[in-house]
Amino acid sequence: MLIRNALPEDWPAVWRFMQPILKAGETFTWDPDIAEEDARATWFHKPPGRTLVAVDAAGKVVGTAEIHRNQAGPGAHVANAGFMVDPEHEGKGIGRALVNRVLEAARVDGYRAMQFNAVVETNTNAVGLWQSVGFEILTTVPEAFQHPTKGYVGLHVMHRRLIGFRN
Repeated sequence: MLIRNALPEDWPAVWRFMQPILKAGETFTWDPDIAEEDARATWFHKPPGRTLVAVDAAGKVVGTAEIHRNQAGPGAHVANAGFMVDPEHEGKGIGRALVNRVLEAARVDGYRAMQFNAVVETNTNAVGLWQSVGFEILTTVPEAFQHPTKGYVGLHVMHRRLIGFRN
């Protein structure tokens, strides 16, 4: 698998699996009915942000990640990121490969830490993955996410240092 910076022509392949993930409304705080052009503008970043894609041996985009500043100004040294893996390719290590590449890219880009503001507590696969690479749950905002089948559930705020942290 190759993980590289996304190109504009990768968007249709990303949208192919992003749209149903967002529509399901189980893991992202985005509007499930977001327009494609709004999703693209939100996910495909201009520097200093970046967007990555995971491409399998056949050249198919099977996952994506994006990195951006969590805050502006004095908070711009902390990164934020989002991840999506094509559901047809879950369980193959794509998420782990993406997070490891994102952590490396964030360090190279000069970020000192990474913070996730809204990890849905029922997304246990993601929570476990983030914890396995050193993220800690700082707090959980109770009932901050309306899950389509589980009702109101919490959102974790997770954090990991990048400077002085070894995997």
